[in-house]
Amino acid sequence: MQALGQLQRIALTLRLICGLTTAEIARAFLVPEKTLGQRIFRAKRTLSEARVPFETPRGDELRRRVESVLSVVYLIFNEGYEGYTATSGEEWMRAALCDDALRLGRMLVQLLPGESEVYGLLALMELQASRTAARRGRKGEAVLLLHQNRSVWDYAQIQRGMAALEHAQKMGGGAGNYALPAAIAACHTRARTIEETDWERIVLLYDALLQISPSPIVALNRAVAVGMARGPVAGLDAVDRLAADPALAGYHLLPSVRGDLLMKMGRFAEAREEIQRAITMTQNLREQELLTERLQQIEKAALSA
Repeated sequence: MQALGQLQRIALTLRLICGLTTAEIARAFLVPEKTLGQRIFRAKRTLSEARVPFETPRGDELRRRVESVLSVVYLIFNEGYEGYTATSGEEWMRAALCDDALRLGRMLVQLLPGESEVYGLLALMELQASRTAARRGRKGEAVLLLHQNRSVWDYAQIQRGMAALEHAQKMGGGAGNYALPAAIAACHTRARTIEETDWERIVLLYDALLQISPSPIVALNRAVAVGMARGPVAGLDAVDRLAADPALAGYHLLPSVRGDLLMKMGRFAEAREEIQRAITMTQNLREQELLTERLQQIEKAALSA
């Protein structure tokens, strides 16, 4: 698919080969569904008009395609899991997508043992997936990292993830696009409690990630870490710097994070507005339940203030 740019290759692969919907792919790229649909349509037309053969690349061309392949695998995982919710529906996670991505990641380290980023990606997915059992409550409700029972994390999977991360680092890929997020995940897995988490190190890792891979979602995650490391005022300041970014205009986690920080600051009326806005911006029912519960917590805190 040399006739296509990287984004077009990734989007088309996710749609035609992996079976993700246009809406799911658009969410991953933070673009309107209509825009993404047009890109996929143009990509199909380009391939048809150029009569591009579908074949396995070799040599240098194979190496150039690795980045796109890793992006596809990670976005499959991202849609199914990560600290993230499925785009819509009643499930907090889609385990089948997570399992498929992990299977592909494990295959890739066998096929491409000389690529440090492959190990970085596998490390990230293993470490994130190790929390699966703790992310659901007894009734299937979502449980965020802050409230998870860490004793039910999969420590065998954590060991595999740590080993893959160490391998990536030894190969000189510790500052890669996937190894850095894996290092952030490793900070969480090393901490026995949320209070013991090295939030300052996480902020620094996000700073490094923003240098090589600027992204509004990475910047938002960094703002959360700033709030944990330096307090809600500093966190809110970091979040508010992102408010004008058009890529986050329809992203429900922006008002959700802002609402949490405002609640910690005792600004309950503003916090209520932000959480209510976040509820209207997500189609995932489990996410809506979680946000509604948070809204109730704000009301109780306001009454007792």
